[in-house]
Amino acid sequence: MISSPFFLAAAVTFFGLWIAVPVLLGVLRLLGFYTIVHEGTAKVFVLFGNVLETITEPGIHFLWLRMGPAALIVNWIGTCYPIDMRMDQVYRRSEPVNSEEGAPIGIGIWYEMYVSDPVAFLFKNADPRGSLAANVSNATVRSLSNMKLAAMLGNRHQMSQVVREEVSPKSHEWGYKLGSVYIRKIHLRDPRMIKQIEEKVVNRLRQVTAAIKQDGENQVNIIASTAQRQAAIAFAEAAALRPKIVGQALKTISAAPDILQAMFEILEVQRVLESGAQITMVPPGSGMLAQLVAARTEPPAPAA
Repeated sequence: MISSPFFLAAAVTFFGLWIAVPVLLGVLRLLGFYTIVHEGTAKVFVLFGNVLETITEPGIHFLWLRMGPAALIVNWIGTCYPIDMRMDQVYRRSEPVNSEEGAPIGIGIWYEMYVSDPVAFLFKNADPRGSLAANVSNATVRSLSNMKLAAMLGNRHQMSQVVREEVSPKSHEWGYKLGSVYIRKIHLRDPRMIKQIEEKVVNRLRQVTAAIKQDGENQVNIIASTAQRQAAIAFAEAAALRPKIVGQALKTISAAPDILQAMFEILEVQRVLESGAQITMVPPGSGMLAQLVAARTEPPAPAA
């Protein structure tokens, strides 16, 4: 029994916080006493075809102070349009554009947009988002056509500024305001032209590769011929110096007759050995050598 007041207070608090307060706040919102506008959103209140109030600031707003007695019935027989005011992004792929040279080019354009006028966004255009996309597409084709292909490939920042200046004034009339515009991709749309360009690039690469290879071979030939010429000069110099060196050695050796005689004998023996001739050894004092010489010098006997 002591704890019964505590449980009673807890039950009353629970009922008040979780049931009574939400129900009371819901009734107040239904009667138009207040409304809550979240960050990045807006609310437009319309009654009998007339715009009573447009709220773009986030927070709690008391409608009785802003709209007067009409706030009591605007949620019953009127309409409240919640509008998302946050920044949105769209990317359009391959917008068809022809260059000055007649090449079919596809341009990918990315742009930001957000609602700048909620009333114009609701009532001045049935499809403002689609109209803005069509406006961007038309501005891209109209302002970027007949440009030189080199300028298209190299001046995307300038092209982005041209498209933004073309679209912004018109888009604001529909309640949309264009943010950043950027040309992200530029490509060819004709498959046959792409194939021809690929073939030209491949052929050019082959030509460059062949030229590099030929230049390398020429450099190698120049280096090899230079090395051969230098080697030939060195060998010629060595061949020219050999008789001089041999002559100087023989001159030095001739100063000692015994050494000179022994050297010539050695050279003679070496030449005989290298010739591969047959050698007949005759013992000294046998008289066989004289007989052999006499037998070789005698004329042959006449035939009978």
